[in-house]
Amino acid sequence: MTRRLLLPLLAALLAVLWPLWPAPPATAAVISDCTVPAWQSHGTASSTWAISGSLVHDGRAFVTSRGRKPVVIAEYDLGKKTVVAGSEREIPDGPGPGAPEGAYGLAVHNGKIYIGTYTEAALYSYDLVTREVKHLRTIGGEGDFIWSLAAASDGTLYAGTYNDGKVYEYKPPTNALRDLGLLATGERYVRSLDVDDTNVYAGLLDTKKMVAINRSTGAVRVLAQGGTGFTTVSVGRTRVRGTSGSTLYDVKTDGTDLRTVPIADPDGNAETADMVTLAPDYTMYLSTRPNGNVYEYKTGYAKPQHLGTPVPLDETRGLALDGTTLTGFTGFGKVWRMDLTTRQSSFVELKKAGFSEGAEKPQSLLRSSDGTVWVGGHFIMTVHRPDGGKDHIEIPGEAKTLVERGGKIYSALYPSGRLIMIDPAAAVTDPETGGKTYPVGIVGQLPSAQQRPWDMEYDAARDRILVATAPLGTGLQGALNVFRFSGPAEAAPAYTPDSFPVVTNESLMSLSMGPDGTVYVGTDVRGGGGAPVASWNTAASVAAFDAEYVDPATGKKGRLLWAMDPFAADGYDTLQDVKVHNGVLYGVYKRTPTTAKRWFAMNLATRQIVQQGDLPGYGEIDVHNDKVFASTFFNGDVHLIGPGLTQAQHLATALGDEWYTNPQLAFVPGTWTAYGLVGRDLATLRLDPSCPKVIGPFPS
Repeated sequence: MTRRLLLPLLAALLAVLWPLWPAPPATAAVISDCTVPAWQSHGTASSTWAISGSLVHDGRAFVTSRGRKPVVIAEYDLGKKTVVAGSEREIPDGPGPGAPEGAYGLAVHNGKIYIGTYTEAALYSYDLVTREVKHLRTIGGEGDFIWSLAAASDGTLYAGTYNDGKVYEYKPPTNALRDLGLLATGERYVRSLDVDDTNVYAGLLDTKKMVAINRSTGAVRVLAQGGTGFTTVSVGRTRVRGTSGSTLYDVKTDGTDLRTVPIADPDGNAETADMVTLAPDYTMYLSTRPNGNVYEYKTGYAKPQHLGTPVPLDETRGLALDGTTLTGFTGFGKVWRMDLTTRQSSFVELKKAGFSEGAEKPQSLLRSSDGTVWVGGHFIMTVHRPDGGKDHIEIPGEAKTLVERGGKIYSALYPSGRLIMIDPAAAVTDPETGGKTYPVGIVGQLPSAQQRPWDMEYDAARDRILVATAPLGTGLQGALNVFRFSGPAEAAPAYTPDSFPVVTNESLMSLSMGPDGTVYVGTDVRGGGGAPVASWNTAASVAAFDAEYVDPATGKKGRLLWAMDPFAADGYDTLQDVKVHNGVLYGVYKRTPTTAKRWFAMNLATRQIVQQGDLPGYGEIDVHNDKVFASTFFNGDVHLIGPGLTQAQHLATALGDEWYTNPQLAFVPGTWTAYGLVGRDLATLRLDPSCPKVIGPFPS
């Protein structure tokens, strides 16, 4: 894009610009009470029994938990449909600085299951007889993943990793680890793996390649170039199949006879493969998202043949074939079985079958108008009721955002890009337990290229929901998506958003609406997958957009009013959050060379920076009682950053860093109390600027 140049920020300008700061309106005084507890826990914020990995061996199923610390592995009896009593084992922290929170990669050989973990890339073994879990090797540090794991017939293991985008060879008898080297320049994700006697076959995400790596020499051959990253790879006797987006690539192991086959549901809508498995005759079975469909594929098919939908709207964390029975494991924590001769299926929830639950890192937080607190998680929404009770709602994805509209709760989900609605008034109470069951409705769908929702607001004046998004994979172009509601809140039509790119080749991380309906956005030049910064676009933007404008000549909707890089020369590439209050736009950066300009305040009338300062980390901004708060990572801090402050005021610290997305607050109207996290517990925090600093239990 063409950048607007920002005038140099000289200290002398502040004296001139300061009078341009709009005076805040008068607000009702909120009574201070420093005797209120500084913080008070209300129990686990987001409970989970989601799974990350699964495996079937000799009629026994094994699953690993997702998002919990410590990770657990458990055995599930497929015949009895129960978790085997006493089979759960914890996967301990390795010697590195990170700690496992899940395990996508599972493989089995010679009486042991091998486990590849994240967010520390490490290898463990689980003895099928003694159930002993043992740490073997650490491959990567904190924030690294073993995405995929495969065992060759001779017992050699191959691990595909993130952040370095490599394949590692591990030999259990000697504990030797070998780096197979660079697979493709700029690659960070080896998302999928399979292996035969000669090659390792890898699906790469960033560079969108399916490659064969010679096990002896390490030589790399490209078998297929996809339109997006390869998420599955499977090798048969003479052919390799991999899936890239909604296309299946079927090629001989020598790289010849490449065939491309579309993956679509019975109505022709494109789908993405989640998991695959092969029959002895090399028939492929694959599951897809976002609908949870199951298909059969043989070389020569024009497209995969639809078999059914065992668990609608859930993702699949593993597939296994035993004779004519196909078994699948869903992200939510369900085990389904399908008889391929009749295509009939049934499922069991692992929690009800005896799988334990634990505390996960929350994704989003909302206090609704009735005092209920909503916490979004992975496949779960936890509802904290004012009476102290808690309910758990199954949702089809990760609840990245939450807003309230007309008493109903809306959330935009990753990775499906769906907008869902939950109506608390329609909840049904169980007379025995007092728990509630809430219906979940799918009311909209983000564009297929915009499946990472990062921020969302409800505009009551115009009855619209605004969603800021980034693309999947390494794409850069984000969008402002506008869901307009034509009827009252009680209506439930199918919503299709208008989608506006706003800033060329930049993702949208945040948005905030001005009083006149102008939407202000903060961007990211790294895109949805955190790609390396391009030399031609190194700084995140602030932009103003009119989504209601219609060009009288062309009828085209929307127009960019202005865009600028507040600190272009400093290379600040991710603007985590923006918030408008009384004519001033506040911003918090995520990736910065130093902490000196983590936050800033911009006068929107002049587009001049009137204040800037440091923060210990990044997070989200909230406006409450005419004050501007920033809650941030790297110790769990809350600061006051406005209005009119020359330096951030430290209000809380040592709350912990247990958010999955960004630290957030949900204030109680008429008080200085906010809901937030202390560790992984939901807690109330006293954030009165006139009271002593809140100090939590997790000092850095």
